[in-house]
Amino acid sequence: MLKKYRVWLVEICLIIIVLLLLKAWVQRDVVSGIAPNIQAIALNGQVIDLHKIKEKPILLHFWATWCPVCKLEQSSIENISKDHRLISIAMQSGTNQELKQFMQEEKLSFDVINDQFGLISKKYNVRGVPATFIINKENQIKFIEIGYTTEIGMRLRLWWAGL
Repeated sequence: MLKKYRVWLVEICLIIIVLLLLKAWVQRDVVSGIAPNIQAIALNGQVIDLHKIKEKPILLHFWATWCPVCKLEQSSIENISKDHRLISIAMQSGTNQELKQFMQEEKLSFDVINDQFGLISKKYNVRGVPATFIINKENQIKFIEIGYTTEIGMRLRLWWAGL
């Protein structure tokens, strides 16, 4: 019986190691340290300058209308946008009008910057979506997640970055 538990423990450790290595590989080229500044106009006309936002941690979220995993995260991002500062970047998702229509159809109200040609995502070396960055008030990137992230996971990282 003890041998069986030991085998399970080894298997669980191996799975965790593989997942951590996979995460490191996926995030290998993504920018870290000081967040590159983003100066853009959101679809709602709001001027956004990342380095001028100093109130509390920011959730910087890259996504796309064509991404099925992003669609799974939509409600979490919408919920978080009600309580935290969110900068949402729609990566290569069509024209402003197409993006506005998508937001309306999906009943999403968070601010969106249209990165139609991928220029902002190149600054961050984001090649896949969803990609989430948690940035503290000193503009330091504290957390990076590529792929699906739970709402509670994002909220905990935002809280931790604010300490």
